[in-house]
Amino acid sequence: MAVGILLVGGFGTRLMPLTKNTPKPMLTVAGLPVTEHQLAMARNAGITTVVLATSYLSELFIPYFGDGSKWGMKLIYAVEKEPLGTGGAIANAARFLDTNEPIVVFNGDVLSSHNLSEQIRQHQENKADVTLHLTSVDDARAYGCVPTDSDGRVIAFLEKMENPVTNTINAGCYIFSPEIVTSIPRETVISVEREVFPQLISNHGRLFGFIDDSYWLDIGTPKALLKGSTDLVKGLADSSALTLADVASHTNEKLIMSAATVDPTAVIDLGSCIGAGAVVGAGAHISGSIVEKGVHVGAGAVVSDSFVTTGAVIAENSTIRAAFVTKDEILSIPE
Repeated sequence: MAVGILLVGGFGTRLMPLTKNTPKPMLTVAGLPVTEHQLAMARNAGITTVVLATSYLSELFIPYFGDGSKWGMKLIYAVEKEPLGTGGAIANAARFLDTNEPIVVFNGDVLSSHNLSEQIRQHQENKADVTLHLTSVDDARAYGCVPTDSDGRVIAFLEKMENPVTNTINAGCYIFSPEIVTSIPRETVISVEREVFPQLISNHGRLFGFIDDSYWLDIGTPKALLKGSTDLVKGLADSSALTLADVASHTNEKLIMSAATVDPTAVIDLGSCIGAGAVVGAGAHISGSIVEKGVHVGAGAVVSDSFVTTGAVIAENSTIRAAFVTKDEILSIPE
């Protein structure tokens, strides 16, 4: 078995304006908060105790997730008064875990369908200090790359470069031995990627890579978040979190949550999701979009590639394209 830490304390700067009033992990994708999809991944791998390492707007998590019993899990909250970096956040959260089991760290910026159970198994088989999920990308220039040797051991953490030596990158899911986590200084700003992992390599620590090229997406921008949502609806990414959710209907084209009212003449397609209690009027067309709970979309309105937040109203016969819509404003989603 293993326990988990979910890093959900970031400010979501790249996701502005979506994160102006909502922490990034509570943004809706495929009808549920991002965090709920990540907790489903943990649960599917047998992880039932997870610490949520929160900071920005941390008070919004507890009313929704509570103690985790709704999902058959035990959730604990570790709140950072000041951002501590990935290493500091992990050390702060680990205070609540008295365990000899592997500690799985999830990154709140990532949607992944990789085989976490196998990653944990390999970590234990290798008697590793840390096992990193690595994934292959077509062009690694936008990322730092992580080369491994023939035994799967990580040999370097390389910054962005014009000619990457490998196309495998850090995918943001780490499995730590408890001893490594307890060695990270508490109440100190520290990065595991820039400090802990390179130091392990230089000290000949047992740092392994688990390469899995299943669905993986950094959802750090509004366009990427929309893509993640539509991919979940279309079945391109693991949407098992929906099995415990109140879903009215789900096809590859659309997801409609319970208590939503959608006129039979409305068209919902390209992986759009309609939140609980939302109303979609006659002849409306919603395409590749996220419509959160309680939204009212007027008759004849067209909404495409957009994120419409709780309580917003889309006027009849209006057209919304590539926009972030709240109760008060309509803002273009940046490219």
